Amino acid sequence: MNHFRNYNLARASLRPRYWLVAGLIGLLAGLIGGPALAEDVELAKAEKDCLACHDKEGVNKTLQNGEVLSMRISTKAFVESMHKENSCEDCHADLDAKTHGKVKSDIKSKRDYTVSQADVCRECHKKKYTQYDDSVHAAMIKEGSKKAPLCSDCHNPHTVKSFKEVLPIEATPCLKCHEPIFKAYSKDVHGLERVAKGKSAPLCADCHQAHDVKAASMGEGIKDACLSCHKEAVAQHQDWLPNTGRHFAAISCPACHAPDAKRRVNLRLFDSATNVQMSEKTGVPQFARRADEADSKGMGLDERALWSLLKEFSQDSSSGKTVLRGRLEVQSGVEAHQLSEKSKALKDCNACHKEGASPFQSVTLTIAGPDGRPLRHGVQKDVLSSLTSMDSVRGFYAIGSTRIKLLDYLLIMVMAGAVCVPIGHMTVKLLFKGVREKLEAERLVAAAGGTDAATPATSPASSTEQAPK
Repeated sequence: MNHFRNYNLARASLRPRYWLVAGLIGLLAGLIGGPALAEDVELAKAEKDCLACHDKEGVNKTLQNGEVLSMRISTKAFVESMHKENSCEDCHADLDAKTHGKVKSDIKSKRDYTVSQADVCRECHKKKYTQYDDSVHAAMIKEGSKKAPLCSDCHNPHTVKSFKEVLPIEATPCLKCHEPIFKAYSKDVHGLERVAKGKSAPLCADCHQAHDVKAASMGEGIKDACLSCHKEAVAQHQDWLPNTGRHFAAISCPACHAPDAKRRVNLRLFDSATNVQMSEKTGVPQFARRADEADSKGMGLDERALWSLLKEFSQDSSSGKTVLRGRLEVQSGVEAHQLSEKSKALKDCNACHKEGASPFQSVTLTIAGPDGRPLRHGVQKDVLSSLTSMDSVRGFYAIGSTRIKLLDYLLIMVMAGAVCVPIGHMTVKLLFKGVREKLEAERLVAAAGGTDAATPATSPASSTEQAPK
């Protein structure tokens, strides 16, 4: 009994201390706690009135096409966003506070509503909007695409965060439209490093830009993006890769750094005068029609058909000459985002430079569409073995590597001539050495005899001078 009485007395004596410690912990938790709750943030009365209705579950609107548009806006998410300083009327100036919620507004679809609100962003983000206007996404919108993204498709206006904040890669808006590519990226060397190290590894916008998005197949934009981070790449390749400059010009980076990908030769149409990749004019589609006419059997363009097609495009070119430029690349966007560690990259020359190499079994002809995206037509692989392909493959030609046998023979003849001519010259020189020496001796004798014959001519003068004696 005494034991239990002493225990209760001890516990009673500790009770004030327990509440004191608990109070201090609670105070500290309040001081260092997370972001302020929605009700603790000072908002203007108008915004509070809006959020009083919109920050509720089930605030939806059924649209004309049957879609259900959620109009719920989290107050907490809004005050943590980049737009917390903006009032609701800054973006929704068309709404009348007196009639809002009382008069029915007709909205055809979610897409129509997104399109109708797009110009609102321009008022504050003029520079970004101008960049977007020149992007492949904007071009698709102008063509009537129902899938190309507008501002709010990538940036929720009520929850948008600073781009400087590192978010999980699953929060990347590109995932909505480019899911297969994004899944490939998330498992490649860049995606894995992004997960492990955060912002130190590139995300979509680092290579493709955020607003001024161009078609990946155009020009050298993607290669330049790679070199902007891997500045030492050229120097490192020069240590082991012959003709490094030619390889970098004619081979895309993923062709070697995605070792499991399928590759092809892509023949691109270029204007020889401007050195610019050719593109279709809006409203004047020529490529598909001309390619289909030249490839009437659908077997792929052969040498003659390709030559004829080039002549037609040359007539449209400002320089009067359209040329082909070959580039070795992977066959799909998914494969282009399956990059491995550099230790696993292809370094075996035989992967390309051998008879029957797989990259040369698939060939396409490409021109840029009005929005920059590639328009393609199949080409028979034998075209790479013809003389018409000299311009297109000159960037990565090596003896025996392109199966252009005539070029191989000509190159061998040139090399043989370069060796045989000096050897033949030396041989002839040695064979006729004795003849040359005999002729030289006769010339010297003749020269000496001529001098002796000239002496008597001066003798009379000498006699005349000696006569007085």
